[in-house]
Amino acid sequence: MSGQFSRMELLYGPEAMKRLSSCRVAVFGIGGVGGYVVEALARSGIGALDLIDSDRVCLSNLNRQIIATHRTLGQYKVDAAKERVRDINPACEVRTYPIFFLPETRDLFDFREYDYVVDAIDTVTGKLSIIEKAREAGVPVISSMGAGNKVNPALFEVADIYETSGCPLARVMRHECKKRGIRSLKVVYSREKPLTPLEDGAAEEGAAGSGPEEKAPGRRSIPGSTAFVPSVAGLILAGEVINDLAGRPEAR
Repeated sequence: MSGQFSRMELLYGPEAMKRLSSCRVAVFGIGGVGGYVVEALARSGIGALDLIDSDRVCLSNLNRQIIATHRTLGQYKVDAAKERVRDINPACEVRTYPIFFLPETRDLFDFREYDYVVDAIDTVTGKLSIIEKAREAGVPVISSMGAGNKVNPALFEVADIYETSGCPLARVMRHECKKRGIRSLKVVYSREKPLTPLEDGAAEEGAAGSGPEEKAPGRRSIPGSTAFVPSVAGLILAGEVINDLAGRPEAR
Protein backbone atom coordinates (compact mmCIF):
# COMPACT_ATOMS: atom_id res chain seq x y z
CA MET A 1 0.00 0.00 0.00
CA SER A 2 1.79 3.14 -1.21
CA GLY A 3 -0.91 5.59 -2.30
CA GLN A 4 -1.18 9.19 -1.18
CA PHE A 5 -3.64 8.36 1.60
CA SER A 6 -2.33 4.88 2.42
CA ARG A 7 -1.32 5.83 5.98
CA MET A 8 -4.84 7.13 6.64
CA GLU A 9 -6.31 3.99 5.14
CA LEU A 10 -4.32 1.85 7.57
CA LEU A 11 -6.31 3.46 10.39
CA TYR A 12 -9.72 4.10 8.85
CA GLY A 13 -10.01 1.45 6.15
CA PRO A 14 -10.81 1.71 2.43
CA GLU A 15 -14.54 2.29 2.81
CA ALA A 16 -14.00 5.28 5.09
CA MET A 17 -11.47 6.78 2.69
CA LYS A 18 -13.96 6.34 -0.14
CA ARG A 19 -16.56 8.23 1.91
CA LEU A 20 -14.13 11.07 2.60
CA SER A 21 -13.34 11.39 -1.09
CA SER A 22 -17.03 11.93 -1.83
CA CYS A 23 -17.58 14.59 0.85
CA ARG A 24 -17.82 18.35 0.40
CA VAL A 25 -16.84 20.48 3.40
CA ALA A 26 -17.31 24.25 3.71
CA VAL A 27 -14.72 26.19 5.71
CA PHE A 28 -15.79 29.70 6.65
CA GLY A 29 -12.72 31.75 7.58
CA ILE A 30 -9.29 30.90 6.15
CA GLY A 31 -7.09 32.51 8.79
CA GLY A 32 -4.91 31.30 11.64
CA VAL A 33 -7.43 28.62 12.57
CA GLY A 34 -9.25 27.98 9.30
CA GLY A 35 -6.10 27.67 7.22
CA TYR A 36 -4.99 24.68 9.27
CA VAL A 37 -8.46 23.17 8.97
CA VAL A 38 -8.14 23.33 5.18
CA GLU A 39 -4.63 21.91 5.31
CA ALA A 40 -5.63 18.88 7.36
CA LEU A 41 -8.80 18.20 5.36
CA ALA A 42 -6.86 18.28 2.10
CA ARG A 43 -4.23 15.91 3.49
CA SER A 44 -6.96 13.58 4.77
CA GLY A 45 -8.59 12.94 1.41
CA ILE A 46 -11.67 15.18 1.50
CA GLY A 47 -12.95 15.28 -2.08
CA ALA A 48 -14.31 18.84 -2.29
CA LEU A 49 -13.85 22.07 -0.33
CA ASP A 50 -15.66 25.40 -0.35
CA LEU A 51 -13.47 28.17 1.04
CA ILE A 52 -15.04 31.43 2.20
CA ASP A 53 -13.06 34.49 3.30
CA SER A 54 -12.90 38.09 2.04
CA ASP A 55 -9.40 38.92 3.32
CA ARG A 56 -6.05 39.08 1.58
CA VAL A 57 -2.78 37.78 2.99
CA CYS A 58 -0.85 40.52 4.79
CA LEU A 59 2.50 40.78 6.54
CA SER A 60 1.14 40.28 10.06
CA ASN A 61 -0.34 36.91 9.01
CA LEU A 62 3.12 35.39 8.49
CA ASN A 63 3.63 34.42 12.14
CA ARG A 64 0.69 31.99 12.32
CA GLN A 65 -1.22 31.38 9.07
CA ILE A 66 -0.12 28.37 7.06
CA ILE A 67 -1.18 29.95 3.77
CA ALA A 68 0.83 33.12 4.48
CA THR A 69 4.27 33.40 2.86
CA HIS A 70 6.09 36.31 1.28
CA ARG A 71 5.05 34.86 -2.08
CA THR A 72 1.33 34.94 -1.21
CA LEU A 73 1.28 38.47 0.25
CA GLY A 74 -1.59 40.41 -1.30
CA GLN A 75 -3.44 37.34 -2.57
CA TYR A 76 -6.94 36.53 -1.44
CA LYS A 77 -6.61 33.95 1.31
CA VAL A 78 -9.05 31.65 -0.46
CA ASP A 79 -6.89 31.74 -3.60
CA ALA A 80 -3.69 31.05 -1.65
CA ALA A 81 -5.42 28.14 0.10
CA LYS A 82 -6.78 26.75 -3.17
CA GLU A 83 -3.30 26.75 -4.70
CA ARG A 84 -1.93 24.95 -1.68
CA VAL A 85 -4.70 22.33 -1.78
CA ARG A 86 -3.99 21.70 -5.46
CA ASP A 87 -0.34 21.00 -4.62
CA ILE A 88 -1.39 18.59 -1.88
CA ASN A 89 -4.25 16.77 -3.62
CA PRO A 90 -4.94 17.75 -7.25
CA ALA A 91 -8.07 15.57 -7.21
CA CYS A 92 -9.74 17.76 -4.58
CA GLU A 93 -12.33 20.13 -6.07
CA VAL A 94 -12.01 23.61 -4.56
CA ARG A 95 -14.51 26.45 -4.89
CA THR A 96 -13.51 29.86 -3.57
CA TYR A 97 -15.67 32.74 -2.34
CA PRO A 98 -13.72 35.95 -1.58
CA ILE A 99 -16.62 37.48 0.33
CA PHE A 100 -17.39 38.34 3.93
CA PHE A 101 -20.03 35.99 5.34
CA LEU A 102 -22.82 37.92 7.04
CA PRO A 103 -26.58 37.51 7.34
CA GLU A 104 -26.80 39.64 4.17
CA THR A 105 -24.72 37.17 2.14
CA ARG A 106 -25.94 33.90 3.68
CA ASP A 107 -28.36 33.17 0.85
CA LEU A 108 -25.47 32.93 -1.61
CA PHE A 109 -24.76 29.47 -0.18
CA ASP A 110 -26.81 26.30 -0.42
CA PHE A 111 -25.85 24.46 2.74
CA ARG A 112 -27.61 21.33 1.49
CA GLU A 113 -24.56 20.76 -0.73
CA TYR A 114 -22.31 20.27 2.27
CA ASP A 115 -21.53 17.17 4.29
CA TYR A 116 -19.98 19.27 7.07
CA VAL A 117 -19.53 22.96 7.88
CA VAL A 118 -16.62 24.53 9.77
CA ASP A 119 -17.13 27.96 11.35
CA ALA A 120 -13.76 29.65 11.79
CA ILE A 121 -14.84 33.26 11.38
CA ASP A 122 -14.62 36.12 13.84
CA THR A 123 -18.01 37.83 14.04
CA VAL A 124 -20.83 36.66 16.26
CA THR A 125 -23.52 37.58 13.73
CA GLY A 126 -21.74 35.63 11.02
CA LYS A 127 -21.16 32.63 13.25
CA LEU A 128 -24.80 32.49 14.23
CA SER A 129 -25.90 32.73 10.59
CA ILE A 130 -23.62 29.82 9.66
CA ILE A 131 -24.93 27.71 12.53
CA GLU A 132 -28.56 28.48 11.73
CA LYS A 133 -28.12 27.76 8.01
CA ALA A 134 -26.39 24.46 8.75
CA ARG A 135 -29.13 23.43 11.17
CA GLU A 136 -31.85 24.32 8.66
CA ALA A 137 -30.10 22.13 6.07
CA GLY A 138 -29.55 19.28 8.53
CA VAL A 139 -25.76 19.50 8.13
CA PRO A 140 -23.32 19.00 11.02
CA VAL A 141 -21.40 22.12 12.04
CA ILE A 142 -18.45 22.76 14.34
CA SER A 143 -17.46 26.21 15.57
CA SER A 144 -14.17 27.69 16.75
CA MET A 145 -14.19 29.91 19.81
CA GLY A 146 -11.55 32.47 20.80
CA ALA A 147 -7.84 31.73 20.37
CA GLY A 148 -6.41 35.24 20.61
CA ASN A 149 -4.09 36.30 23.43
CA LYS A 150 -3.61 32.67 24.49
CA VAL A 151 -0.32 30.80 24.65
CA ASN A 152 -1.09 27.27 25.90
CA PRO A 153 -2.24 25.00 23.04
CA ALA A 154 -2.63 22.06 25.43
CA LEU A 155 -5.77 23.60 26.96
CA PHE A 156 -8.06 23.29 23.94
CA GLU A 157 -11.13 21.10 24.38
CA VAL A 158 -13.99 19.81 22.27
CA ALA A 159 -17.31 20.41 24.01
CA ASP A 160 -20.89 21.46 23.57
CA ILE A 161 -21.29 25.24 23.72
CA TYR A 162 -23.35 24.92 26.92
CA GLU A 163 -20.50 23.06 28.64
CA THR A 164 -17.93 25.80 28.01
CA SER A 165 -16.49 28.19 30.57
CA GLY A 166 -13.79 30.83 30.78
CA CYS A 167 -13.91 31.87 27.10
CA PRO A 168 -15.38 35.35 26.44
CA LEU A 169 -16.50 34.45 22.91
CA ALA A 170 -18.09 31.20 24.08
CA ARG A 171 -19.99 33.13 26.75
CA VAL A 172 -21.53 35.41 24.13
CA MET A 173 -22.29 32.47 21.86
CA ARG A 174 -23.99 30.55 24.68
CA HIS A 175 -26.28 33.49 25.30
CA GLU A 176 -27.08 34.03 21.62
CA CYS A 177 -27.61 30.33 20.89
CA LYS A 178 -30.01 30.04 23.81
CA LYS A 179 -31.99 33.05 22.56
CA ARG A 180 -32.34 31.37 19.15
CA GLY A 181 -33.34 27.97 20.47
CA ILE A 182 -30.09 26.31 19.37
CA ARG A 183 -29.93 23.45 21.85
CA SER A 184 -26.45 22.13 21.09
CA LEU A 185 -23.35 23.13 19.18
CA LYS A 186 -20.00 21.35 18.98
CA VAL A 187 -17.15 23.81 19.58
CA VAL A 188 -13.41 23.90 20.09
CA TYR A 189 -12.44 26.27 22.89
CA SER A 190 -9.90 26.94 25.63
CA ARG A 191 -10.41 27.79 29.30
CA GLU A 192 -7.07 29.60 29.34
CA LYS A 193 -7.35 33.16 30.62
CA PRO A 194 -6.32 35.50 27.79
CA LEU A 195 -3.22 37.62 28.30
CA THR A 196 -3.32 41.40 27.96
CA PRO A 197 -1.38 42.49 24.87
CA LEU A 198 1.61 44.73 25.54
CA GLU A 199 0.60 47.16 22.80
CA ASP A 200 -2.58 48.06 20.95
CA GLY A 201 -2.38 46.60 17.47
CA ALA A 202 -5.65 48.13 16.27
CA ALA A 203 -3.93 50.57 13.94
CA GLU A 204 -1.84 47.92 12.19
CA GLU A 205 -2.76 48.11 8.53
CA GLY A 206 -4.14 44.93 7.04
CA ALA A 207 -3.94 42.98 10.27
CA ALA A 208 -7.64 42.41 10.84
CA GLY A 209 -9.84 39.58 9.66
CA SER A 210 -7.44 36.70 10.15
CA GLY A 211 -9.59 34.20 11.98
CA PRO A 212 -11.62 33.81 15.14
CA GLU A 213 -8.81 35.30 17.20
CA GLU A 214 -8.99 38.67 15.46
CA LYS A 215 -12.32 40.22 16.38
CA ALA A 216 -13.67 38.66 19.52
CA PRO A 217 -16.77 40.46 20.79
CA GLY A 218 -16.11 43.44 22.99
CA ARG A 219 -12.57 43.93 21.70
CA ARG A 220 -11.51 47.07 19.92
CA SER A 221 -7.88 46.07 19.49
CA ILE A 222 -6.38 43.21 17.55
CA PRO A 223 -5.26 40.46 19.95
CA GLY A 224 -1.84 38.91 19.97
CA SER A 225 -1.39 35.44 18.50
CA THR A 226 1.23 32.74 18.09
CA ALA A 227 2.14 30.10 15.53
CA PHE A 228 1.17 27.24 17.85
CA VAL A 229 -2.21 28.19 19.37
CA PRO A 230 -4.54 28.84 16.39
CA SER A 231 -2.88 26.01 14.47
CA VAL A 232 -3.75 23.51 17.20
CA ALA A 233 -7.35 24.75 17.31
CA GLY A 234 -7.57 24.29 13.54
CA LEU A 235 -6.16 20.78 13.60
CA ILE A 236 -8.58 19.76 16.37
CA LEU A 237 -11.49 21.11 14.31
CA ALA A 238 -10.32 19.17 11.26
CA GLY A 239 -9.89 16.01 13.31
CA GLU A 240 -13.46 16.21 14.51
CA VAL A 241 -14.71 16.66 10.94
CA ILE A 242 -12.72 13.68 9.64
CA ASN A 243 -13.68 11.41 12.52
CA ASP A 244 -17.35 12.32 12.22
CA LEU A 245 -17.45 11.81 8.46
CA ALA A 246 -15.33 8.68 8.28
CA GLY A 247 -16.24 7.12 11.61
CA ARG A 248 -13.63 6.88 14.33
CA PRO A 249 -11.37 3.84 13.84
CA GLU A 250 -12.27 2.36 17.21
CA ALA A 251 -15.93 2.29 16.12
CA ARG A 252 -15.29 -0.07 13.20
